Amino acid sequence: MSGETLNPTAPPRIASRLPRLPKSLLYSISARIGGWGLDTDAFETLRSSYRGGFLGKAIAYDNRQNEIPASKIQSLRWHPVRLLSSLDRPYYYGAKKKYLDWIASRQLGTGQYDLLHSWSGDCLESLRVAQGKGIPSILEIPTWHRDFAERVAPRAEPRRSGERTPIGRWKNELILRSERSIEEYDLATLLLVLSERAAETFRESGMAKEKLFYLPRGVDVQRFKPGARPPIFRAVFSGALIERKGIHHLLEAWHRLNLKDAELWLLGSIHEEAKPHLKKFWRDNIRTIGFARDVEKYLSQATIHIFPSQLEGSAKVTYEAAACGLPQVVTRESGDVVRDGIEGIIVPSGDVAAIAGAIEHLYQNPKIVSEMSTAARERAVENFTWDHFRERLLRAYEMAMQML
Repeated sequence: MSGETLNPTAPPRIASRLPRLPKSLLYSISARIGGWGLDTDAFETLRSSYRGGFLGKAIAYDNRQNEIPASKIQSLRWHPVRLLSSLDRPYYYGAKKKYLDWIASRQLGTGQYDLLHSWSGDCLESLRVAQGKGIPSILEIPTWHRDFAERVAPRAEPRRSGERTPIGRWKNELILRSERSIEEYDLATLLLVLSERAAETFRESGMAKEKLFYLPRGVDVQRFKPGARPPIFRAVFSGALIERKGIHHLLEAWHRLNLKDAELWLLGSIHEEAKPHLKKFWRDNIRTIGFARDVEKYLSQATIHIFPSQLEGSAKVTYEAAACGLPQVVTRESGDVVRDGIEGIIVPSGDVAAIAGAIEHLYQNPKIVSEMSTAARERAVENFTWDHFRERLLRAYEMAMQML
């Protein structure tokens, strides 16, 4: 796989050593620039091109930051597709993405840009234009190859409208089908994958390894940092409470253990699918906190972090927990932040007994927790700052420019 193998002692490569970077980048994303979650990723991505002097334009649905001039960002906050917000979610969701793609493809057609960077599902028409004009393109993949992701967490295909009218046919055209993502994979010059497991799904689908670039995420190590450890054993889960993230497996494992002087904090929105599991495996030492933007406040008060996800690109919370010095119980599907036995324990996806065993091991061995805590913080600081992320991204840009 293109990109790099993580080396905890290797400093980021200096941007000035890169022999060829684009002159004018067009970036498009159906999210905001600046904020939290994916919006933060978008902002940090644009920082690399803006500071490098080659950001042509970014197209997004809002702009919530002040560092990059507004003249460089075309905000679609008041886009006409908002008039369709009364449509069912699959139609409105598809309309937003296709409108963004239409705007970006028209911009790309002007000939002002020599590199396109966009996201899976956001850019089919833009990629067609890029290929036709010989413009290299980068496609960022948030999770796995679509076919493999569907096997793990199937999503019901939106039903086609039964209206035998022009309006019904138009609504059906708005729905995003899996074929769209597959064609994007083929059209893009370079695919950005967030973890080794994600890369595997593309290689197993027949994608050439030379077309894959490994780009782990970053974390603000000043915002996320170790705090005072609690007087009791406190485990925290941070993320949407959904089965894809393994919340049902965690709850069952915690229920089996029945640990004394211990508590489990669940930080994230409670989805309907989690409620039966909460009811079945509830214990009085479980605390549901709900969604919180100040995630660091809770991570810094924990002993360990547990994230037994079944499908991720590279979960941002694993970076945040590592920066807070938390040993983690994770699956390989969660990403590559944790090395087994060093910063935490890696368990097989869906293995409740293994999750329970890992939690119990850390519960009974505070010395190991302390050692892993130190290693986790070092891992984040030495490998996963946003500076590291931007340096790696510049290498991806260089590679894409050389591939056409």
